[in-house]
Amino acid sequence: MAKSGNDTPLMQQHRAIKQKYPDAVLLFRVGDFYETFGEDAIIASRVLGITLTKRNNGAAASSELAGFPHHSLETYLHKLVKAGHRVAICDQLEDPKMVKGIVKRGVTEMVTPGIATSDKLLENKSNNFLAAVHYTEQNTGIALLDISTGEFFAAEGNEEYIDKLLQSMQPAEIIFERSYLKKFKEQYGTRFYTYTMERWIFEEGFARENLVKQFNTHSLKGFGIEAMPAAIIAASAILHYLKDTEHPNLQHITQIQRIERDQFLWMDRFTIRNLELLPMQSEGHTSLLQVIDNTVSAMGARLLKRWLVFPLKNKQAIVERLEAVEFSIVQTELRQQLAAAIKACGDIERLVSKIALRKIGPREVVQLARGLEQTAIVKALLNQSPNQWLGKLSNQLDACEAMQTRINKEIQENPAVLINKGGVIAAGVNEELDQLRNIANGGKEFLVNIQEREAERTGINSLKISFNNVFGYYLEVTNSHKNKVPADWIRKQTLTNAERYITPELKEYEEKIIGAEDKILAIEQDLYNQLITDLQTYIASIQVNGNILATLDCIICFAENALQYQYQKPVIHEGLELQIKEGRHPVIERKLELDEQYVSNDIELNKTDQQIIILTGPNMSGKSALLRQTAIITLMAHMGSFVPAAAAMIPLTDKIFTRVGASDNLSGGESTFMVEMNETASIINNMSERSLILLDEIGRGTATYDGISIAWSMVEYIHNSPFAPKTLFATHYHELNELEEHLPRVKNYHITHKELNNKIIFLRKMATGGSTHSFGIQVAKMAGMPTALINRATAIMEQLEKEHVREEAGNNMVKEAVQNASVPKVQLSIFDAHTETFESIRAKLNAIDINQLTPVEALMKLNDIKALLK
Repeated sequence: MAKSGNDTPLMQQHRAIKQKYPDAVLLFRVGDFYETFGEDAIIASRVLGITLTKRNNGAAASSELAGFPHHSLETYLHKLVKAGHRVAICDQLEDPKMVKGIVKRGVTEMVTPGIATSDKLLENKSNNFLAAVHYTEQNTGIALLDISTGEFFAAEGNEEYIDKLLQSMQPAEIIFERSYLKKFKEQYGTRFYTYTMERWIFEEGFARENLVKQFNTHSLKGFGIEAMPAAIIAASAILHYLKDTEHPNLQHITQIQRIERDQFLWMDRFTIRNLELLPMQSEGHTSLLQVIDNTVSAMGARLLKRWLVFPLKNKQAIVERLEAVEFSIVQTELRQQLAAAIKACGDIERLVSKIALRKIGPREVVQLARGLEQTAIVKALLNQSPNQWLGKLSNQLDACEAMQTRINKEIQENPAVLINKGGVIAAGVNEELDQLRNIANGGKEFLVNIQEREAERTGINSLKISFNNVFGYYLEVTNSHKNKVPADWIRKQTLTNAERYITPELKEYEEKIIGAEDKILAIEQDLYNQLITDLQTYIASIQVNGNILATLDCIICFAENALQYQYQKPVIHEGLELQIKEGRHPVIERKLELDEQYVSNDIELNKTDQQIIILTGPNMSGKSALLRQTAIITLMAHMGSFVPAAAAMIPLTDKIFTRVGASDNLSGGESTFMVEMNETASIINNMSERSLILLDEIGRGTATYDGISIAWSMVEYIHNSPFAPKTLFATHYHELNELEEHLPRVKNYHITHKELNNKIIFLRKMATGGSTHSFGIQVAKMAGMPTALINRATAIMEQLEKEHVREEAGNNMVKEAVQNASVPKVQLSIFDAHTETFESIRAKLNAIDINQLTPVEALMKLNDIKALLK
């Protein structure tokens, strides 16, 4: 907005405030409206759909203007923030009635995507994390805070680990040092909303001091992050950012939790995506979370999501959850009573955070008290439980009886939504307040008495007493009765059909009533603010309650899932054998028609005789579903959930790797094949003996011979690895079935089918042995391809099959080259040494270092030799 010497004092004030928040949309309170000017007005008009006008400021230039009523702030604010804008809310800091001249204004709050506390800006079932990332030469630090709940996490690790955390926690906003903008974009692209900050904020000394001050401790050892400088700096940057955006009330941030990679079953971001664990934007997509989330509280839903992306790796912790689920299944009445109480609690995690932020309304305070009453019921119910783990949870619950008592005593049963509406503080709390209420209520009754008395005295039966902001209370007389008006009435206003009067008595009582109402509101606000201040001491206890209630909610959810969908308790063991009997995919089976039965399958993997399964079968036959369900059953077991299977023995697993399906990263300049190779390389370089590896169609993104070679060599590499990780390998390359003959722990399986009248019927049952046909044309026909196209494809396939017969010898040479690429055996005696061609071949073969030759290079050399023979 251009500066003008003729600016009004109001616009000069706006400019001064806007200069402090240049990158935010400034909502400038003017009377009963929030106004925006210049570029802010253009943005507001576009995003909010409000009228854009021009405001002439007295100079030749004019400024854009757009505004909305102040009571619509919540409605419009969330639209601006959801559109990715930072919003600075500038309020009037003085009562305009008490000030001469310009009213003092200032920014009272900055709202960004990562700093949201309004219910309209938050998803009940999801955390709204603000993340900070800090780079060092050794590793990267990350911190994540949900200001709406006070949950604070920190971690350190390499780029892959940080990427996994960002994918799992899905922060709404990420802050980092400005000089690393290019590096951040290279690593993570533009999929996150980001904000950069000055370098001095990321100094370790400042960071440690900042955190110690926040937690009121002498050191950070108690949080397990003392030796994590990069994480400490990231966490401090978040606190600084909050204070820098006018969020000084952070008493609910009482601790920080360390996320330790070794404590959880590892899944990289490819696996989280490939297994479709979390909801996506795509229409019609159903995630595992959506299927298993039958929690009754928002707290439970948020925790369940975290359990899903951070499955346990500690056997004792997993077994404790499983036994609690088993107990809940048997104790039907107890489970139902607990679920009802947890549901009635409401979202006390976010309610208690509003106490610290001083944004909690009277009705929310009453709900918090009700939540604590329900907490007492939960505690009493759990005290009857013989399950030790549930008993430990019960011991940590604190119903905060003193807080309940005070709220119930001081706040009316059904108070107003906002404190400034009045009618919040209960009777008997403050003597002066009670007296003023009697005056206000009695005064209104007295006005009625005046009306009745004066009507009787004057004979004006239609006489009425009314009120407006200009004249206050007045007597209104229609023109037909104005000749009856007594001399002691004072005329104040003439209307078309009536006259308005006041009397000294009426004015006296008006002053008493209005004065009383103003005083009542002031006293109520003071008492309410004092209550909120005193409730601060209970924040930590209620946060613990929230976490325990969320945990119970998840356990009850698992029990209900097991009962409703026939899930069974898995056996978690420290061996290496995986056995799943009649396993099912939990998402697919829920999407089936009511009369359709899911075809279950058995899976067994071990280190002795069946380490790797090569799975072949027609397109759309269910190979990918079988791979995914194996991973999901393993994952659900590590969450402490029962699983969709008749029985399952699940070994403690440290990592689940998947390479399922193909997807281009064209914006990053990577093809399908490059993405596939990157993901596969990550698997090969990070696998261990306790890993579960699921590979689907490896090598499909390149030429057939290249693909076969890569797939073949991958199976060999995994088989011969000292870790010997359990692996499921689905493929269309039927040539890989030959690996069973060469590698003792490789076994072939296929998905069965039937052919009927030139149609294919998928039986979706796994059986031993490999498949030799993909039935691609039949699948294309099922998909609705035109008949002419199908017929042409059939003719082409028949022709190719004839050519394939003629080239069968050549293909056998390819297979032999792949199998023996590393074996130094070359029979030169088959060549005629007297011909020039064979001399060239001899020279090429002599130049090859076979010990260094890869399968792909072997094929290329073979192709060169074939070219020489033409």
